[in-house]
Amino acid sequence: MSRIDFKQICKRYGPGLPLTINNANITIDKGEFCVFVGPSGCGKSTLLRMVAGLEDITSGDMSIGGTRVNDLPPAKRGVAMVFQSYALYPHMTVAENMAFGLRVMGSDKAEIDRKVKKAGDILQLGPLMDRLPKALSGGQRQRVAIGRAIVKEPDVFLFDEPLSNLDAALRVQTRLEIAKLHHDIGTASMIYVTHDQVEAMTLADKIVLLRAGADVQTKGSVAQFGTPMDLYHRPQNLFVAEFIGSPKMNILPGRIVRVEADHAVVEVHGEQITAAVNARGAKAGDKVSLGIRPEHLLTGDEGPGCALHVTVRQLERLGESSMLYLDVAPDAPMATLRIEGYASQSAGDRVTLRLRPEQCHLFDANGEAFARTVQLPA
Repeated sequence: MSRIDFKQICKRYGPGLPLTINNANITIDKGEFCVFVGPSGCGKSTLLRMVAGLEDITSGDMSIGGTRVNDLPPAKRGVAMVFQSYALYPHMTVAENMAFGLRVMGSDKAEIDRKVKKAGDILQLGPLMDRLPKALSGGQRQRVAIGRAIVKEPDVFLFDEPLSNLDAALRVQTRLEIAKLHHDIGTASMIYVTHDQVEAMTLADKIVLLRAGADVQTKGSVAQFGTPMDLYHRPQNLFVAEFIGSPKMNILPGRIVRVEADHAVVEVHGEQITAAVNARGAKAGDKVSLGIRPEHLLTGDEGPGCALHVTVRQLERLGESSMLYLDVAPDAPMATLRIEGYASQSAGDRVTLRLRPEQCHLFDANGEAFARTVQLPA
C-alpha cells in the first residue's frame, strides 16, 4: 500500500512555454481510488505519466510510499500502467500476454503461473486463457491488459483512459469490473484518467478536476480536489459547477439585493431569489451568478422556494424523464429543467419555476463560490 504525495508539481515542456501542470498539491491515501478528470488539454494524462516516470517533473516533489521518486526510473516506482490502447501481443495467448512481463523480469515459473491464475480469476478470464487476442471482444482485451498489470502486484495502478475505445455498453460493463477490482484488491492505490465525468463520479473515492483553456495562469491547475459529492454539492468555483453534472448546472446572471447572516437575496431578471449562502463579503449591487442544478428546480405557482417565470423553448422526452430547455432572460443562457416521467408542457409555454434557497449556489464576479450555509450529502 502506498500513499502518493504531489507537492507543488509543475510541468513545462520548454523555456518560454506555458505550464502544462501548474502547482499541483494533492495527497492520495493508500488504497484510495483517485480519478483525474477534466476537458481535453488540461494535463491529466501528463500528470499520470509523471507518476509513472514517463514524464520528467519540472519542479516540485513527488513521493510514493514516503520515497521521493522524481529521479527514480519507472521500473523502481512500484507502479503498473494500463494504457488506452490494449497493446497485446497478437501471437500470444491471454495467459502468455499476462505472463510476459514477469518472464522478462526472470520470475519463477511456478510464481508466474500462480499470479496469472489469480489475476485471471479476479477478472473472470479463466475460460479464455488459451485464446489469442483476435478471438476476444474489446472488453475482454481490456481485461487482459488490466490482468497484465495485476500480475505485477504493484503498490499503485495507473489507468490512462482505459475505456475510451469501447462502445457504450462495454464501457458500463468494464467500469463495473474496474470498481469490483478495486474492491477485491483494495490494498493498492489507483489513479484513473478520464474526460468522462460519469466514470469519475461512479469510480472515485477522490476526484482531481483540472482546468483547461486559454488562461495560462489557471490552465493545468487543480480546480478542486475532493470526494465526488463534494464537487457535486459544494463546487468551489464556476468551472467546477459547470463541468460536474450532466446536464450541467444552470447559471443565471444576477445582482445582490441584500445580504443577511445566513443567506443572500439576488435579483434575477427582475425577480428576487434567496440563496442559503454566506455572502457577507458582498454588498448590494454586486454582480453575481446564481447556480442551481436541473433536478433541483421545481414547477408550480405555489409551493416552497422563490418564483422565477420562464418560457419553454424546446422539450426532449426521454422516457424515464423529460428535459425542458428554458428562456429565462434575453441576456441569460438557456436553462435546463429535468422532470421525472412525461412532461405535459410544450414549446412556447410559460412556466413558473420554484428555487429553494438550500439548493441554490452563488458565485462572485470572479467565479468563486460563496460558502453554503446548509449542509448537503457528503
